[in-house]
Amino acid sequence: MSAHTSAVPSGTDHCPMMPNYGAPTITFERGSGTELWDTNGTRYLDFLCGLAVTSLGHSHPVVAKAIADQAMTLTHVSNLYNTIPGPAVAMTLDRLVCSSPMATSRQRGQVLFQNSGAEANEAAIKLARKYNGRGRHVVLSALRSFHGRTLATLHATGQPEKHETFHPLPEGFRHAAYDDVEAMEAALDPSVGAILVEPIQGEGGVNTPNPEYLRDLRALCDDRSLLLILDEIQTGIARTGMWFGFQHAGVLPDIVTMAKGLGNGMPIGAVWAKREVAQCLKPGDHGSTFAGQPLAASAALATLSVMEEMDAPAVASARGAELSAALEALPGVASVRGAGLLLGAELNSEGLNGRTGGEIAKACADAGVLINGVTPTTLRLAPPITVSSEEIAEAVGVIAGVLAGESS
Repeated sequence: MSAHTSAVPSGTDHCPMMPNYGAPTITFERGSGTELWDTNGTRYLDFLCGLAVTSLGHSHPVVAKAIADQAMTLTHVSNLYNTIPGPAVAMTLDRLVCSSPMATSRQRGQVLFQNSGAEANEAAIKLARKYNGRGRHVVLSALRSFHGRTLATLHATGQPEKHETFHPLPEGFRHAAYDDVEAMEAALDPSVGAILVEPIQGEGGVNTPNPEYLRDLRALCDDRSLLLILDEIQTGIARTGMWFGFQHAGVLPDIVTMAKGLGNGMPIGAVWAKREVAQCLKPGDHGSTFAGQPLAASAALATLSVMEEMDAPAVASARGAELSAALEALPGVASVRGAGLLLGAELNSEGLNGRTGGEIAKACADAGVLINGVTPTTLRLAPPITVSSEEIAEAVGVIAGVLAGESS
């Protein structure tokens, strides 16, 4: 592979970017489908998708045309007014959420647009507080969860090491073990109004619960009159082999948050809530200047249209089974967990060979495949749903070489 490219503009020794993400070593110039090219012309296979975002691949022609056409028509008017694509996206999301077997009728929910997953979770937390009233403000979430980087969603995130720098954090959050309903129940008291979990923990290590977990949480919330909030930001929009991760369990949450794959790269998030919950928000309770603006909404509408036409959940399930089987066959892989095309490859001592998951992911990038080391022993893979069998074989071959020490 050719040398990595610098983030420092030509002709200066000053990097204009804050060091929040570390020093970037690759500058990408263009992409098509699963492929990316950096400014040196080096080709990569993108099996990370901007953290499970570009589920239809880079520069998808239908999505790109929708954005371009919208840019030539109307770009922004604020949420004081309505636009054409937003309600169509909301109706589609409501239909897809309510395709769960537990939904008793269609169009029983309402949608609030946001700009990102963190904002969607922030809005869901505010919605839960407004619905439950004062005194029932606590949100119970899971250890090793990830719900965002705003102060509230950071505290909802069950990773204390991420909290330390930013204390004091907002009050009203509590954590219990993931995939352990008894631990969740033990953490309840009258101040708890909602339980917030991911159907599969993405940033926490692609941790996949037992099949009964979400069903038991739904029963617990029903028994204690709690809201069940499911964070589908990484698992939603067909990635796990169903439109939403909770649909594998056959439950229906009270609130669903989503973002990432919804706009195939355009920044858009959304909160879906059952009508009786959604109705508690009144004008002035929450707002966002850019949320649901026409460019982002047109991208989301095109993305959902393409996904429905191709039956994206079925494709993700089939390609995911193919990728999982190929990874499990590698000598350095102990197991593969996840669902559809959100997979975590757990490495054994042979695969690690004294390295961390992050170091192995960097070696894979040097060899032309983008993945990430989500824990010291786990590689996360989230390629586009449009990935081909040939691209899966090529990427797994590169990973095999890195695990065998053929690349560094």
